[in-house]
Amino acid sequence: MTRSIAALLPLPLLLVAAACGKPPPPKPGITADGRIVYPHAPRGEQRDVYHGVEIADPYRWLEEVDAPATVEWVRQQNALTEQYLAPVPARAAIKKRLTELWSFPRQGVPLKRGAHYFFTKNDGLQDQDVLYIADALPGPARVLLDPNTMAADGTVSLTGYAPSWDGKLVAYGLQIAGSDWAIWKVRNVETGRDLPDTLKWIKFTGVAWTHDSEGFYYSRYPKPKKGEMREQPNYFNKLYYHRLGTEQRADRLIYGRDDEKQWSFSPEVSDDGTYLVISVSRGTDDRNMILTQRLDELDGRIKPLIDHFDAAFDFLGNDGPRFYFRTTEAAPRGRVVAIDLGAPAITEWREVIGQKHSTLESAALVGDQLVAVYLRDAYNAVELYDRDGNLLRELELPGIGSVWGFAGERRDSETFYAYSSFTTPTTIFRYDLVKQQSSVLAKPAVAFNPDDYVTEQLFATSRDGTRVPLFVSHKKGLKPNGDLPVYLYGYGGFNIALTPWFRVAPLVWMEMGGVYAVACARGGGEYGEEWHDAGRLHQKQNTIDDFIAAAQHLIDAGYTRPARLAIGGASNGGLLVGASLVQRPDLFGAALPAVGVFDMLRFHKFTIGWAWVDDYGSADDPRMFQTLRAYSPLHNARPQAYPPVLLTTADHDDRVVPGHSFKFAATLQQAQTGAAPVLLRVETRAGHGRGKPTRMQIEEAADAWTFVTRALDLELGPPFGDTALAGAASAPAPVAEAEQGDKTTAVR
Repeated sequence: MTRSIAALLPLPLLLVAAACGKPPPPKPGITADGRIVYPHAPRGEQRDVYHGVEIADPYRWLEEVDAPATVEWVRQQNALTEQYLAPVPARAAIKKRLTELWSFPRQGVPLKRGAHYFFTKNDGLQDQDVLYIADALPGPARVLLDPNTMAADGTVSLTGYAPSWDGKLVAYGLQIAGSDWAIWKVRNVETGRDLPDTLKWIKFTGVAWTHDSEGFYYSRYPKPKKGEMREQPNYFNKLYYHRLGTEQRADRLIYGRDDEKQWSFSPEVSDDGTYLVISVSRGTDDRNMILTQRLDELDGRIKPLIDHFDAAFDFLGNDGPRFYFRTTEAAPRGRVVAIDLGAPAITEWREVIGQKHSTLESAALVGDQLVAVYLRDAYNAVELYDRDGNLLRELELPGIGSVWGFAGERRDSETFYAYSSFTTPTTIFRYDLVKQQSSVLAKPAVAFNPDDYVTEQLFATSRDGTRVPLFVSHKKGLKPNGDLPVYLYGYGGFNIALTPWFRVAPLVWMEMGGVYAVACARGGGEYGEEWHDAGRLHQKQNTIDDFIAAAQHLIDAGYTRPARLAIGGASNGGLLVGASLVQRPDLFGAALPAVGVFDMLRFHKFTIGWAWVDDYGSADDPRMFQTLRAYSPLHNARPQAYPPVLLTTADHDDRVVPGHSFKFAATLQQAQTGAAPVLLRVETRAGHGRGKPTRMQIEEAADAWTFVTRALDLELGPPFGDTALAGAASAPAPVAEAEQGDKTTAVR
């Protein structure tokens, strides 16, 4: 546990004391001779004691993100970042090309309920995806819900939707300004009008309709204290049933545990309408419990089926009392088992699909067939089985890429899935379960030729000898010459696999002549639970070592050199980039950590941060404190020469609160002994990333590549320009006082 040593002075008095008798700090900006003057960040006297070790936290005041001093400091940081980016000649051309490529129709995977098909679609440059409904596919579709009409700045987004079993109603969730908090409503499909039902204080959940369409199950948190919506820890999730036409305060509590504040609940209703299946989770750990309840019994009790947190269990469907699950029980790479509710002992389980060398990433039971999606060296393969586990066929895919979808009911004769790769925009397929055939339903037309690009898979060797997958994509014909500009992306956490997936921003980077690389570091889910466990808790340094090894491999293989190598990652990937940066600043030419977790001693004290203890551990534990302190980016930044750094976050990020980035930016700026910039970009009315308007995504990507262009001193050909920086790097224009206004679009 920690105990606080009180600050010597409250912040306002501290600021006054710092100013007394001293000249005011110099105005922030870039001087005429190229020197960077950072916004003044007073160092407080806050110190905490962790298990007998005193740790300074001089920028604790920046955790108060809405305090006037913090707001002004952020304003000045954004102005500085804008000043650095403004002189780059290619900036406008990069944004123009991003906008051109982003402008293509894209569609989500359809879901059939009743007589209707539901799917999301974006015409190209719409800020938010729109929910459509159709009676046949292909066929005419109409707009059912358009979030773009709900806010002039495009910051209201659709976070999820769930049609009733008969397809006559749809429950949908809305996020505002990127916050994880969602408001759920219900819309009549025929009239397009909302019912009066409104549900609040909901995060990280969907809804599960009963078959009579009279209501649904959902989970919610207690209402936060006034003014603490974006900081207060989220505990005591509970499962409720909402009956249509009633107020939320009348919702029936189905399950909750006042003695287990970290438990959360996810409901499903079986295809036959007989069972409620409740997945019970702790934090972000995939290992969960399963509870069941019969809905056709008036006094149906909730009964435990899986009463331990030893493995992951995903409910796939049921034949009466026989339930099918994808699980990691006795199979760290996954298998499918059948469990009879009348004989639930593990000795009575029937293995339907056994564990293989590949990782079973997901599975679905649709049309009386089991669809198994595997990971083979971090890309997907799909196999179909009958309910007895006999292999029927392997689904032929277009290439090395990612696949998702396959939703549906037991009686369906079709299902839908999406395929994507680094150079293949997301394509939607229909799969005929009777004819065993795939057909293209929606293939976007993007203004580039995929055949002009190539993706290959390499393998780096980490410090302990582990083989680490590494995808490399670039223009065809581009040969390693030791000087190519490379952008290396990583994540490495929470059992999430990085698989090939199309995004416009990397495509533009490749058009600029760059190499786009993705490292599949330990901590992710590329090789199942064993790969995940090897990069979490006390093994987290393995993740950082893997990423550094991937960077070194790109250098050793002749692709690039440190001065031409940029690294990036978001959220847990921001932590990865931040830790790699402070451990090996000599290895990189630029670093772009986004919405990162940088204070590894205090992350669990805000919003949902406590849930990450499953992956990170907690500084409240003496042994974990030592591990966390050893790699925490904030606590390992020391005076030395760092490469150019661009940190990005958002003022409404209530998942990884922006105080992480604020404190890390102030620390790095103070520690920087070299001439390279350490910049901060803070987006307004945006959150952790989900629901961010298209225009914001384009602006962020444009500024990111603009920053990399200048940081790596790139020479760009048409259409991005034919000069490097036209002298901008050596002689930036000084910023006048009036120009230091509220400029919030400046890098990712």
